[in-house]
Amino acid sequence: MVRRPVAWVVAVVLFVEAFGVAALNWFLGIVVDRQDMSLAGLDSDMMATSSKIGGILFGLYFALCGLVALLVALRDRPPAGFGRILLISAAVVHGLLGAFAWGLVGWSAFLFMVAVLALIVLLLMTYDSPAEPSDAVPPAAPGPENDGGNDGGREDDKGSPLTSPPAPTTP
Repeated sequence: MVRRPVAWVVAVVLFVEAFGVAALNWFLGIVVDRQDMSLAGLDSDMMATSSKIGGILFGLYFALCGLVALLVALRDRPPAGFGRILLISAAVVHGLLGAFAWGLVGWSAFLFMVAVLALIVLLLMTYDSPAEPSDAVPPAAPGPENDGGNDGGREDDKGSPLTSPPAPTTP
């Protein structure tokens, strides 16, 4: 039984995005290589190779984020440690890519980036662990038997760190 399908959706979206980013950068590297033109004196072979390597690295990054989301879905537990940091960094990357996409590509690419950002944040918030109930006994409320730390000269009661210290007495 799948309790929270958001992790499965995030995993699939990140795997598809990993493949898409790697394929797009590889295609752009091929286009630059076939143009055989320089940009401000840069070597076109170097630009093509850089685009291909960058595409592979970004694709692996998104695939690793998708793997974390898949593990969250399989275990039905929130991401912890490195996985949580990785998903938070993916959310930040999608926010930045969305901002750049708005200006460079258009609103449709912006909406896609914001949708993926929302899915990642939803994954992080859905699996956020609730506050665990504490086994500690809450401090007693001030009253006639507990007057907030003024113990009337008793030596055995030192007071808790949440109460004020006893008032000084004059000899």
